[in-house]
Amino acid sequence: MQRRPICFYYGDGRLEELTGYLRVVLQPDFYQPAELSYLADQGVQTLGYLSLSEDQGPPAPWQRQERNPDWGGAFVQVGHPLWVAHVVGAAKDAIARGFAGLFLDTLNVELTYPEDVPHLITLVAAVREEAQPAYLLANRGFGMLPRLAEIVDGIVFESFSARWTDQGYAPWPPDVLEFHAQIAEQLLQLELDLYSLDYADSPGLTDFAERRARQFGLQSFVSDRALSRA
Repeated sequence: MQRRPICFYYGDGRLEELTGYLRVVLQPDFYQPAELSYLADQGVQTLGYLSLSEDQGPPAPWQRQERNPDWGGAFVQVGHPLWVAHVVGAAKDAIARGFAGLFLDTLNVELTYPEDVPHLITLVAAVREEAQPAYLLANRGFGMLPRLAEIVDGIVFESFSARWTDQGYAPWPPDVLEFHAQIAEQLLQLELDLYSLDYADSPGLTDFAERRARQFGLQSFVSDRALSRA
């Protein structure tokens, strides 16, 4: 059986389906060590999800008042010592439970709190220090390049070609597609694993996203907004 490169799955179970991939991104709380061990025995590299600039938890001293309008999580002060300890602790816990690596999400602080970019680079480096030699996969994080490329093993270009909107799933308009293409060409200069994660609900849009990913040297995965497909 030829396995697909990667799967982003935020549900639980589905172990047999997950064995069809070389690498899978999972929510740490949804999988027990025995399940992670089973996937490892099947040759699947498991990556635990880790948010670095947003917090879905209860009120905490590192949280800002502002929240992500799409997901409801609180933006955080990335450099807050207690947040740093929280994230590094979560990374260590995931590795101790059996994850082979980590998926670093919410890295686009240059769009919300650009003053936090240096703190975020420091946080990613701290995660690397604690988790090595675990595999680190970054979601975007383009505002931290080229430094980010020295710390992580791969980059995911989330919503490279297709996205979800209030009206449904759709391709990006041409000007955004061109801008994303320019970024992809820069990523190809890096010695990293490169992936795309797109959102689609029809065969036509899925095919468009997969073809465009191949065109720019990205290994593709297409799912729904909730990442419920395995």
